[in-house]
Amino acid sequence: MIPHSLRARLLAITVVLLIAGIAVSDAVVTAALRRHLIDRVDRQLQPISQVMARIDPSVLDRATAASGQSLTSALDLISAIAVAYLDDGGTVVRTAHSGVAGAEPRFAAELVRAEPGTALLVEGTGGSQWRAVVVPRSGGDGVVVVAASLDAIDATISRLRLLCAVTGLVVVALLAAVGWVAIRAGLRPLRAIEETATAIAGGDLAHRIAHAGPPNTEVARLTAVLNGMLAQIERSFAARAASEERMRRFVADVSHELRTPLSGIKGSAELHLMGGAPSQDDVRRTMRRIDTEADRLTALVEDLLLLARLDEPAAGPVLDMAPMDLRTLAADARHDLLSLDRDRPIRLTGLSGTAAPGEALVLGDEARLRQVVVNLVGNVHAHTPATAPVRIGVGRAGDEAVLEIADSGPGLSGEAAERVFERFYRADGSRARGSGPGAGLGLAIVRSLVTAHGGRVEVVPTPGGGATFRLCLPWSADAGKPTEHSQNL
Repeated sequence: MIPHSLRARLLAITVVLLIAGIAVSDAVVTAALRRHLIDRVDRQLQPISQVMARIDPSVLDRATAASGQSLTSALDLISAIAVAYLDDGGTVVRTAHSGVAGAEPRFAAELVRAEPGTALLVEGTGGSQWRAVVVPRSGGDGVVVVAASLDAIDATISRLRLLCAVTGLVVVALLAAVGWVAIRAGLRPLRAIEETATAIAGGDLAHRIAHAGPPNTEVARLTAVLNGMLAQIERSFAARAASEERMRRFVADVSHELRTPLSGIKGSAELHLMGGAPSQDDVRRTMRRIDTEADRLTALVEDLLLLARLDEPAAGPVLDMAPMDLRTLAADARHDLLSLDRDRPIRLTGLSGTAAPGEALVLGDEARLRQVVVNLVGNVHAHTPATAPVRIGVGRAGDEAVLEIADSGPGLSGEAAERVFERFYRADGSRARGSGPGAGLGLAIVRSLVTAHGGRVEVVPTPGGGATFRLCLPWSADAGKPTEHSQNL
């Protein structure tokens, strides 16, 4: 059965590979050792066979009878030796055996045709194996076969194999225990990753994987990458939650803003249908109110559609970019504000507040930028006293062309300055005058249009009191010469 855990599988694979490696190495070592020992036996048989080919068999019989161990006592790795004399037809004429009693080699007739002096493997009784050397007899009649038993070598190899097996098992057991501890320690970061994933699945998006182990390792790099991914996921979830919250607030604000003019239209229509406007003058007043509320509703819907198009760059309005000078818009802003508040002191200056208006060359859609300035002028008119001084500055600051409108009204609080460009946001009533604040879309449109031009808009406090709205667009050296209108500022 294959283990399921990664730790058990790694340990099982390691142990199997270790056992295979030990078994292969043991087999190679024992085979090489056996071959070496057999070669030593062959080298010992060569001189013995030469001697046996020169002596008379009767001498061999007397020597064997005198001492059964005399032929093997001085030999290494040979426990038994057998000598056979074969005639030219392969018949065994005489044999002699010296050493440990037991199995004997089988001297086949084919041995007379063996190459003289070459060691051969000969099978014996009881499954024993012998090494034999065949040499011609000195008298020229037949051959002498001298065979040595390999039982001593096989016993030595068997003991060696047993020792290797026992040693290998002990080594495998010890290394398996050490490997289990090492793998457990090495996989500890994976357990931390598992715990982190479980915590995140449970809703804890701020949970992170603890850094473990030396840096620049695979696990350390994986931990860093996963922590970065988790941070990105957390930011994505937070952005989605914030987007959903903005959408809910947007829908609620839109519903509120649409309800006001619709209520006016519905109320006036019901009044007329119920006969509440008996005279022609009453009817005209009712119709004028309906028309006013319809205009207000139309303007609100158009502002919402414009913001929706600006939010989708692929489907947004196409900007008719052309060279222009912001001094043109600054002059128009002064005239527009004078038409709204005739008694308001207005100065056209440079960005320093004292010098003449400076050159501010940009590539922009004049109609859209004029809409931006109109909204900024309307904001000043709606939220500052009619006699409060206003300064309109224009010029270059670094790589930007800047147009700023600085009023001296009540100014904006810190929170209001941060949120003034949000949709449907209205500052407190201290900055409002007249019939009341609008829908709160004008400055949101300003920011979206300026962003579409690659610029930015910001609000900062006016020194001495008030708020300064600053429009910053990329400077364009290719904007050409200023218009005649801007030259007459």
